Formats: sequence, structure tokens, C-alpha cells
Amino acid sequence: MKTIVTFILLLGFFTISCNSTKSTNKTNSMSNSTAQDTVRIANDSLEYEILIIEPGFNSWLASRAKPEGFYSQEYLERRNRIYVIEWNQRVTQPQRYNGNLYELQIDYQPNINYGYDVNYKLYNYFIYFQLTYKQRLGPFEPRI
Repeated sequence: MKTIVTFILLLGFFTISCNSTKSTNKTNSMSNSTAQDTVRIANDSLEYEILIIEPGFNSWLASRAKPEGFYSQEYLERRNRIYVIEWNQRVTQPQRYNGNLYELQIDYQPNINYGYDVNYKLYNYFIYFQLTYKQRLGPFEPRI
């Protein structure tokens, strides 16, 4: 299974990559507390997945994010494209933006249908990230 996006944000470390499933084996060796903060989103038919390992994101997603179905997939895809473009621009400017927050580029292809679940959780991670780290990745105010 390909990994489209792997999120690891522990103590300001954020990694996003496109790898084989070998990268998911690293998750198995993490402590139980980290495993509780792991959100896995997969579209097995497309062989893509997102791993978000961020203390607090799982509970934020369950308690504060809009419920699944609130946004259309098209809305989520449009916002994710904007966020990914800005994110990738910041990765290329580590002298201007915190390299611990923006370490690697996100391989998000607009011509691939990742499905609702992948787009929903990626979008909500971007919202969580912006609110938590007081960043702004688009022309609009991040809000829940």
C-alpha cells in the first residue's frame, strides 16, 4: 500500500512523505501513548493512506471538528489543494518558516480521487494545525 501522506508531529516534528508500507511499521514500535494519538485514514481500493500522529488531534477531531458529511467532498478537495500548495511553498523556505513545522512536501495530486474520508481528515488536520500553531495556510481564517 502506498502512503500518500504520513503526518508525524511530535515535539514540533512534522513529516509528510510518499513511501511504501515499510514506513507504517515505524508506527508499531511507538509507545502506547503515541498509538492512542494516531489516526489512520486509508482508501484501500486506491492504496493510499494518511497517518496522523499528533498528541491531541484524535480528541480534537472527535470533539470539535464538524461531523463527517457536513462538507462536500468537492469543498474539502478545493480547500486541501489550497492548503497543500501553501504548505509546499513553506517547505521550500525554511529560512522564513519554521522548518520543524514544514519539513517535507505533501504529495497531493488534484487528479486523484482520494475519497471523502482521506479529504475530510486531511482538511481537519490542516484546521487543527493552523489553530494549534497559529499559522494561516490560506486566504481565509481557519475555523471550525
